[in-house]
Amino acid sequence: MSILEAAKGEMNYTLSLDVKESAGPTIVRNIYEAFRMLGDAILVSKGIISQDHLLPLQELSKLKISTPRPINLIETLRILRHNVNYYGYKPKLTEVEDVIDFAKSVFNEASEEVRKQIESKQNA
Repeated sequence: MSILEAAKGEMNYTLSLDVKESAGPTIVRNIYEAFRMLGDAILVSKGIISQDHLLPLQELSKLKISTPRPINLIETLRILRHNVNYYGYKPKLTEVEDVIDFAKSVFNEASEEVRKQIESKQNA
């Protein structure tokens, strides 16, 4: 549950930042990280420690949630964040706004489903 709460805190903080190009890399990284943490929370509740980012994202893709945007767009976010981190890519303002829209469309529903899964494991 602590990973889930940390992810929610990170997301809330990030969404409070001023949206401008100079903040773009930070916003992209933080939003990605909050989603990755949701996937990690699922894995930890199953007793699995991930060695990379792919397994947590795969767990997120399995969530049975109904959102305005598909959760599998997390893969696009992963690639954008990879380009920011490893190639010095500066996301355009439109890309940052799209990432924020994705987060606002999906994160709360995903985090609620993750909470339910964790609680069901704790109560089993």
